[in-house]
Amino acid sequence: MSFIRNHRYPPKSTRQAIWAVLFSLGTLTQPATVLANTEEQSAAIDSNHFFQSEDIFNLEYVSEVQVSPNGKYIAYVRRSNDIMSDSSRANVWLASVDGKSHRPLLSSKKSYYSIRWSPDGSRLAYLSNEEGKPQLYVRWMDTGQTALVTNVTASPNNITWSPDGKYIAFTMSVDAKEKPLDVKMPKKPDGAKWSPNFQYITKARYQADGRGILEPAYTHIFIVPADGGTARQLTADNYHHNGQLSFSPDGDKIYFSANRSDNWEYEPVEGDIFSVDMMGNIEQLTNDKGLESSPVVSPDGKHIAFARRDDEKVMYKNSYLYVMKSDGTDAQNLTKDIDNSVSNFHWKDNKHVYFQQSVRGLAQVDVVSLSGNVKTVAKGLGGTTLGRPYVFGTYHAVGDVVAYTKGQTDRPADLFVTTRKEKQLTALNEDVLGHKQLGEVKEIIYQSSIDGEEIQGWYILPPNYDSSKTYPLILEIHGGPNLAYGPVFTAELQRMAAEGYVVFYDNHRGSTGYGERFALLLQGKYSSEYDFSDHMSGVDALIEKGIADPERLFITGGSAGGIASAYAIGLTDRFKAAVVAKPVINWLSKVLTADSGLYQIPFQFPGMPWDNVEHYWKRSPLSLVGNVTTPTMLITGVEDKRTPMSETEQFYQALKLQKVDSVLVKVPGSPHGIASKPSRMIGKVENILAWFKKYDTAQSQSTQAETQ
Repeated sequence: MSFIRNHRYPPKSTRQAIWAVLFSLGTLTQPATVLANTEEQSAAIDSNHFFQSEDIFNLEYVSEVQVSPNGKYIAYVRRSNDIMSDSSRANVWLASVDGKSHRPLLSSKKSYYSIRWSPDGSRLAYLSNEEGKPQLYVRWMDTGQTALVTNVTASPNNITWSPDGKYIAFTMSVDAKEKPLDVKMPKKPDGAKWSPNFQYITKARYQADGRGILEPAYTHIFIVPADGGTARQLTADNYHHNGQLSFSPDGDKIYFSANRSDNWEYEPVEGDIFSVDMMGNIEQLTNDKGLESSPVVSPDGKHIAFARRDDEKVMYKNSYLYVMKSDGTDAQNLTKDIDNSVSNFHWKDNKHVYFQQSVRGLAQVDVVSLSGNVKTVAKGLGGTTLGRPYVFGTYHAVGDVVAYTKGQTDRPADLFVTTRKEKQLTALNEDVLGHKQLGEVKEIIYQSSIDGEEIQGWYILPPNYDSSKTYPLILEIHGGPNLAYGPVFTAELQRMAAEGYVVFYDNHRGSTGYGERFALLLQGKYSSEYDFSDHMSGVDALIEKGIADPERLFITGGSAGGIASAYAIGLTDRFKAAVVAKPVINWLSKVLTADSGLYQIPFQFPGMPWDNVEHYWKRSPLSLVGNVTTPTMLITGVEDKRTPMSETEQFYQALKLQKVDSVLVKVPGSPHGIASKPSRMIGKVENILAWFKKYDTAQSQSTQAETQ
């Protein structure tokens, strides 16, 4: 399959040179005013050939892939945006591995996702909101007929076929019906309108970002006939039985991971592998400290692959691929020589297991033998986040056929497949981006000034970049901090580049994909002068290259990147303006009000906040607010439970007390992911650009000169 890409409109400098030659030859005789008008028109054409905010509504990408059992077809979820409902939509398409066929399976204004082939390939199970609440459906591939399999009150998850294709297992949240007090209220008269009932909170984990206050409920495993019927609950008791499910070959047992300790709320990195039979009898297979998860049974049933992370109280530890016998004995670490976390396990055969890892800004698929020999089979996975360039991608494999999501720096994720040679099967965004001139992404490797640590970063050049000029620079810092950016498509940063900025991002210390040591360099130093030096050393490197204008520097970041941005402007006044998105400002208050404190207190700090006030305060950007002079925009979702609005409001009030020019932007209805809806993503980046434009004096002077 071939694609026509990257048609380029002539840059401004080229057009001016052509006009000059034509004028000198007498071919062009228009007066200067007409030429000026022509240049204005061509500037407008330039703008249309650059990435615009409205283009975000038209982007599509591949988010899930499933290879058919015979290895001939790939079902995939195709995600797009709906400009009328301001939401994303998921449809299911089918592509042949040979590239000769590509057609829709489930396509409408509804969403279809979590696709799973039946063991014989004759049916496809999926979830859909076709009936309102998400339900489980099955489609017969030969006729296209579909059946509604469940009619449950909560959303099914982790759907898994039994080996004989007669049943489908799934997990689902079940209300606990807990009543903490026996309160006697008077009878309400008929027709009376009283205030809503009081809400009782008794759990340590009582809230979650995107869900708000949690009603008492526990996740359990269910099984339902694949032809439809009554879903039957297999697990019991007040524990969460969530995550990946895997049947034994005879279909008598389902393997899963859970923490069935009464102390489970206070053990965020603890879990074991269990099995449950069809009568609900549970057997524990592992009992090690730490988290054992994601069990996958081998085709012959003799072994179970699973992930293991130890419970050391630090912010990051590698997860390894282990294989044990099906009775839980003889566990072996197959990836002990790989210094990164691994995930997403699929048995190739009874002696080899596929897995996924991120390495230096890109994800890849490897296969390992039971003797520990590792081979890479696919590289460059990514492109499944439209907004910022996170290293997220996925794959699925059957035998030698490996299907995966892979994008480019100028395209979101398409469908790729390899048997021994890589083949691209889709080109979902040529209609939107094929005629656009996007910013070129370049890698930069440099040393941090604080200790010489090597840092990998990337910068995006503005379209029509002129190497004889310097440009304003935006430093954009990723979240996590134990996540990573990479050389993949990013709508937000490409939008910034289209407005004439060089956009710089790096994988500072603490980022993943560079080994456990590198990820732990921020232990107890998040945020600090260390990650600050990683960022500023990259900025200085681009200034030294003659790319960035040292007098036109700007900074932004979200979540952990918001923390780092707020901390940075307390350490330097080099930035003309800052946009701090969904930050932590005061760690003393954050860990006691957010949904993540139960993890962060034991794993990121030396102890309880009241016993370690000095440490918590030193890590807090609020401790440096007295130094801040940088004009600052703050932007946070009103419903954010991860970095609550109270954090943002503290910084805003402090800046105002300091008489620093600042504005607080609240995003109504939004949780932590303020860019989860297309219009919110657009609103986020356009507010950032407007704030920076306000303080880009060089741009203002240039605009005034052109007007005169």
